[in-house]
Amino acid sequence: MGSSSGASSESSQLQLSSFEEDLRQVMDQRKRKRMLSNRESARRSRMRKQKHVDDTMAQVAHLRKENNRILTAMNVTSQLHMNVEAENAILRAQMAELTLRLQTLNEIMDCLNSTNALLETDQYQGTQMVDEFFMNIPWASSFINQPIMASADSMFMY
Repeated sequence: MGSSSGASSESSQLQLSSFEEDLRQVMDQRKRKRMLSNRESARRSRMRKQKHVDDTMAQVAHLRKENNRILTAMNVTSQLHMNVEAENAILRAQMAELTLRLQTLNEIMDCLNSTNALLETDQYQGTQMVDEFFMNIPWASSFINQPIMASADSMFMY
């Protein structure tokens, strides 16, 4: 009996050891599978990260290029604005000068018009006075409306 119990204990230890070995192999296989899965996951993560970095760098390059284009456009626009402002200043100065000239010419015209009006009034009054003077002289009345005819022949009759 003793031998049969020893044999059965040995056989159960063998079975246990075989079971443990199988269990260990299954565990090792799972561990290797998990390690491979983790490695693959880490590789995919690194690839995603690298793609994100590459995309970000491409976006940075694009934004810098766009920024330079906008800065160039702003500089051109600023230069054009300064040119227009300078031209506006010149035109305003010319307008002020021409306005002053026009005002001066209008003042001269007003002065000439008022002088002409005075001269016409004086001339009319002067003509009227001369007419009245000659009307009162009996011998001059026949010559008042006659044109004066002068020639070199009649002057040297002597």
